[in-house]
Amino acid sequence: HNKKGVIALLKATESLGKSLKLEQTLSLVMEQARDLMQADRSTLFLLCQDRNELWSKVATADGKNTIEIRIPANRGIAGYVASTGKPLNIPDAYKDDRFDPTTDKQTGYRTQSILCMPVFNSKNKLIGVTQLINKHQGYFTSSDQEFMRAFNIQAGIALENAQLFERVLIEKQYQQDILQSLTDAVISTDMQGRIVMINDAAIKFLGGPNRRKGSPDWKLWQSKLTGRYIWDIVPIENLQWRWQDSLATGTRHYMPEQTLKIGLYRAPQGDSESPSMVLAMPKWDDPNVYVPWNETPHTESSSTDYLSKYQVQEIERSLNLSVNPLLNPEGSVRGGLVVLEDMTREKRMKTAMYRYMTPRVADQVLALGEDTLMQGKKQEVTILFSDIRGYTNLTEHLGATEVVSLLNKYFETMVEAVFNHDGTLDKFIGDALMAVFGAPLPLPNHAWKAVKSALDMRSRLAKFNSNRSRHNQPEIRIGMGISSGEVVSGNIGSQKRMDYTVIGDGVNLSARLESVTKEYGCDIILSESTYNLCRDRIVVRELDQIRVKGKNEAVRIYELIGKTDLSLTDKRKRFLDLYQAGRNAYIKRDFNQALKYFTDALEIQPNDRPVKTHINRAKNYCDHPPDDSWDGVYTMTTK
Repeated sequence: HNKKGVIALLKATESLGKSLKLEQTLSLVMEQARDLMQADRSTLFLLCQDRNELWSKVATADGKNTIEIRIPANRGIAGYVASTGKPLNIPDAYKDDRFDPTTDKQTGYRTQSILCMPVFNSKNKLIGVTQLINKHQGYFTSSDQEFMRAFNIQAGIALENAQLFERVLIEKQYQQDILQSLTDAVISTDMQGRIVMINDAAIKFLGGPNRRKGSPDWKLWQSKLTGRYIWDIVPIENLQWRWQDSLATGTRHYMPEQTLKIGLYRAPQGDSESPSMVLAMPKWDDPNVYVPWNETPHTESSSTDYLSKYQVQEIERSLNLSVNPLLNPEGSVRGGLVVLEDMTREKRMKTAMYRYMTPRVADQVLALGEDTLMQGKKQEVTILFSDIRGYTNLTEHLGATEVVSLLNKYFETMVEAVFNHDGTLDKFIGDALMAVFGAPLPLPNHAWKAVKSALDMRSRLAKFNSNRSRHNQPEIRIGMGISSGEVVSGNIGSQKRMDYTVIGDGVNLSARLESVTKEYGCDIILSESTYNLCRDRIVVRELDQIRVKGKNEAVRIYELIGKTDLSLTDKRKRFLDLYQAGRNAYIKRDFNQALKYFTDALEIQPNDRPVKTHINRAKNYCDHPPDDSWDGVYTMTTK
């Protein structure tokens, strides 16, 4: 019996090392233990320390699938063994208080004998429990217990290896996910310079196919490039030396403005209709000859593996290249990371455009061709101008570093408010910002987008100031002017420097309106043209009718209060009604009646500047009535 048992034990433990996959190892351990011990059932529970649970995977009744079961690490027979680390050999389960008969009652199965043993790893730490149920003949003996102890030692090693392998796979997948999420082309290498991982952006940069589910071409590129030396796939002068130095010294090497020449060859694939795209590199000693995958041909005299330059589509890439050492958590070098930054003309344009419009808009503009920006054209747009109030006074109390930090943080959040509503950042002028809605791509609802952007800026400023207050820093106030109209847009400037911008009356008016916010004590003022385009969606107060400096035409101006879903208090509604009634009487030259309305409004909001302004004007006209040519328009004397 003993000799048979030893042979069975050797056979069982030998098969444990055949798989590194955790689920397969779990299944193998249970199967071999059951056969070895002549038991009816076997279960291997693994200890999950984070949740203090024992878990296992068991087959469903049909045997086609597995289900995961979890029990508290201190419950039942298995829980006792997991908690104490001591084996349990129970001849009659129903005579042991630790046995839980619930499962038997549910399934109709009758548990009799149980042998439950701990499983330790190489550091003698408990990692699981094996449980054998119902020996075919009699109950489990002390000899069975010894055999299982020996078996569990090997099972512990197999499980530890499988768990380690699973962790490595998870980490590798995690690294791959990080690499794939990067927009730059990134290639990681081992300590010898062989490619370990190459992300989709790098394959695309080298002219390869996009990853589609199960794409044979993409898989071919992955298999052909993985394991190759990085300098064979990216044959740039001095890359090998730079890579070796980077890993030896732990320093980063930056190689700007490099040129990479590659060739793409459509290789016919037997009967397949779609040829496979092959990467080819110019031969180092003959640029007219290309080598597929840059692999050495089978024989030196053979020319069949070479391609002539006329067989390939030649591509030249401009790039900035950086070589970085990859460090492990302990700080020692474990490989290299090569980043290829595409600096081709289109990429440079895209990078520049991302500064003043969203990537989505930039991509749409580029899809229409460069001429979209280069050629001037007339467009209906809405312009938003914003400026920090009392900026000069504010900067006098701050150091240069604080001023730069303040502006950067302020512009960061304000530009987001522009981009979130499909706006284009036209320019920064000191502490001022100019945004365009409706150029370079037309926007049918440009005025509404600009209004939403302004309201977004208002709420962002409140959060920005709340954060500054917490740090005992002075709050800032801003003014915004918004106007809609026709402008000319395009790249404007000299040969040496050109910028995309818009010019026209709408631009000048929005800048003037932003300035007017100071006089009226409001944060957002709309022109009549903008108000008319979204009047059904917003709550406003008609402030005045003015003639801005440098313009003959009068414009009605409106204070933007909010969207129509804004709930106003009765007091606020009463105030706005009184103000409007005062304005109506004022325009009709009924200055005494206007004065009454404005005075009542002032009682509700004693600090309202437009009310005070109109009271002063009405009083003046009561004493000195205007002549017949008076049209109710106020002419601004300052810009």
